[in-house]
Amino acid sequence: MNQVKAWLSHVATTYPRRVYLLIIALTLIAASQIPKLTIDTDPENMLPASHPVRVFDAMTKARFALYDSIVIGAINESENGVFNPVSLAQMDAITRQILTLDGVVAADLMALSTVDNISQQGAGTIHFDYMMRSAPTDQAGSDQIRRALQRLPLLNNTLVSADGKAAAIYVPLKDKSLSFEVAQQIRAIIADQQPQDDYHLTGLPVAENQFGHEMFVQMAVAAPLAGLMIFLLMWYFFRSIPLVIAPMLVAMATVIITMGTLIGLGYTVHIMSSMIAIFLMPIAVVDSIHIMSEFADNYQPGDKVKTVITKVVNDLFTPMLFTSITSAVGFVSLMLTPIPPVQVFGAFVGGGILLALLLTLLILPAYLVRMSPSALSAMQSRLKRRPSQLAGALGWLSTQTVHRSKGIAIVSALLLGLSWWGISQIRVNDNPIRWFKSDHPLRIADSALNHHFAGTYDGYLVLTSIPSSAPHELTQATIKQLKAPLSATVMLAAQGDNEALDRLLMTLEDASFDSGSDALLPLIAQWETFAERQRRFLSPALLSWMEALQQHLDRTGLVGKSNSLVDVTKTVNRDLHSGTDDDLALPTSAQGVAQALLQYQSSHRPQDLWHFVTSDYRHGLIWLQLTSGDNQHMSQVMDEVSAYLTQHPLPAGIDIDWAGKAYINVAWQQAMVSGMGESLISAFVVVLVMMVLLFRSPLYGVLAMLPLTLTISLIYGLIGWLGKDYDMPIAVLSALTLGLSVDFAIHFLERFREQLKQLGDVRLALSAMFEEPARAISRNAIVIALGFTPLLLSPLVPYVTVGVLLASIMAISAVTTLLLLPASLWLLRSVIHPSGINAPEALQGESK
Repeated sequence: MNQVKAWLSHVATTYPRRVYLLIIALTLIAASQIPKLTIDTDPENMLPASHPVRVFDAMTKARFALYDSIVIGAINESENGVFNPVSLAQMDAITRQILTLDGVVAADLMALSTVDNISQQGAGTIHFDYMMRSAPTDQAGSDQIRRALQRLPLLNNTLVSADGKAAAIYVPLKDKSLSFEVAQQIRAIIADQQPQDDYHLTGLPVAENQFGHEMFVQMAVAAPLAGLMIFLLMWYFFRSIPLVIAPMLVAMATVIITMGTLIGLGYTVHIMSSMIAIFLMPIAVVDSIHIMSEFADNYQPGDKVKTVITKVVNDLFTPMLFTSITSAVGFVSLMLTPIPPVQVFGAFVGGGILLALLLTLLILPAYLVRMSPSALSAMQSRLKRRPSQLAGALGWLSTQTVHRSKGIAIVSALLLGLSWWGISQIRVNDNPIRWFKSDHPLRIADSALNHHFAGTYDGYLVLTSIPSSAPHELTQATIKQLKAPLSATVMLAAQGDNEALDRLLMTLEDASFDSGSDALLPLIAQWETFAERQRRFLSPALLSWMEALQQHLDRTGLVGKSNSLVDVTKTVNRDLHSGTDDDLALPTSAQGVAQALLQYQSSHRPQDLWHFVTSDYRHGLIWLQLTSGDNQHMSQVMDEVSAYLTQHPLPAGIDIDWAGKAYINVAWQQAMVSGMGESLISAFVVVLVMMVLLFRSPLYGVLAMLPLTLTISLIYGLIGWLGKDYDMPIAVLSALTLGLSVDFAIHFLERFREQLKQLGDVRLALSAMFEEPARAISRNAIVIALGFTPLLLSPLVPYVTVGVLLASIMAISAVTTLLLLPASLWLLRSVIHPSGINAPEALQGESK
């Protein structure tokens, strides 16, 4: 270790130009990779592609031909709402233009102009016609469309609001990655129409891709602004622009090399990795401030810079090394989480921290030895000319930590207890729409449309029938009739395989025709009966069970509305009979259900049926519309379904599972919480062991963990007290809390032990600690806490959260280090330095 330290100091101070050239070359190579950047803000990617939840969701979308959609809503608060000739004509024109856009699944677009009106044409005859073949020219025509919509369960409160004030357009996308581009085109179309109604766009795909666009802007704006603020604050403390350029070079090189490497290795920039630059910026200057602080205090005009900086690096190398390693451990522990973007974030921040240490040890000495003596002398004169308010405050704090040590310990214990109560109140919740501030157009749109409609968020309850087996006698009889070549098909058909059943029936019918005999007809009838039993979603009993579940969910208030095959069947059945709501009910036989669905397939949108049931009638889906994308809301719905199933078990032979974006959010949130908890505990234990090894003392190891423990507890206790949701940015900040909190403690305790060796008394050592070491810690905390205030101006809530919590972490960890550690050291003075009790009388008197 000493050899490495000496070698780095020698290289940096002897060959500064070569150091510059090497680092510039590495930075330029990394920077050349940045144009290859690709952004990914899809929450689904918080789970691995092979995760069962994602696999089932993808299978469900493919099976039921479901697409991610942009939701457009038009709102008119006048007496007739949107049902007036002008509003409907404008909506019709907008719809027709949207249908021409690339990336839109035109056949599945839902709008007044594209959906069918279902009505009775006569007894036993049903009529399908476009709801709005062309926009009406008078109010009577508008009212007629409104009445037609309100009698269709699938469309009422989905395509048109119950109060008639709003109407919607659902724009399905071929690929959700196109949502930002398509949304921009839709906004342009709406703007050209200059509609009299208020138009809003929302939907999770729009929110996710809009966030990606604005995230890219924030990466280019927030990080440089934070860097500028840090630069100005360091200039305020050190009064030398040339001096503070060095740590900024370290920070810039660290960020560029780390991000360039990430992009060059082919990783996409997720919401997590977009924050790497923001996390590394403060961490990269922490060691620089310690070095600059001690250098500024030790350098005197006429001193040989190389000698002074070598001594400073020698004194600080061990604490800097251990703080960097412990900070890196905090982030690398995130690789234990089962969330790929978090793993990438943890790995690259951890690597960036170690890179920052290396660059600090190379750039700062190389930079300082090339500074002119006049610039260094000017720095010293400015620092000495102006008395430091910080020094005065720290001097006062030095006495208070000793005189009020017991009070500080008691208050800390009380705060710890209150924090744990706050932590118990934390609610895990996330929602991509809430990644934007409340005044953002997407948040306004989300609020407006979910106020008028049943909900713009989707959850899918998927029901799957378990194939039954054919009687053994039937299987054997069929094999005997058809001989061996078809025995494999027969066996598959006997297990309920749909394709095998179709092949078998065709083979039996062909064989019967070829033989000219009726001998096979009983066998064919038995297989047809068996095949019909597999078509479970034609069963009135199963549909009745689904209807009861839907009605229960509608009554809970958790679900805005539910839609399923039940609603299609009931609507068609009504108009096949009286056309009145007396017949808005399920048929009493499977044949009746089949007849209703066959009628529906003669509409202009027969494909809509397959969004609720598969063509073999073995898989069904209940589409739940939710007014909130919060995973807490979805979790309540899931709990309600589980409770219902306890009281009303699933029909025999039916499985049930969840799909949809709202459910995926719940799944990755659960994985994040458990993963973050495991990584934090693991990192805490590793850091504790490292502290014991560093100080070669269990006592000092535990003392080093005090600020860390109190800071983490206070931060997360505060989150619980304030009712702030525990979301993705907050979860990841636990790693930063661990790293930076222990950073200050290591520097304080390592320097304290050095002072104790030199002075031989705990009180004098503590007094010395509130000179340069405490100033360095305070400067670090102030620079980083205030340096990230530009993040508070971001329109993106995760960036604001990071800014607030970074400032809080730095402030709390610095205060706990400068209060709790000296108070604890004083209370444990007889254990830490037993010989101190025999100090001279004068010394004892001073320490009382």
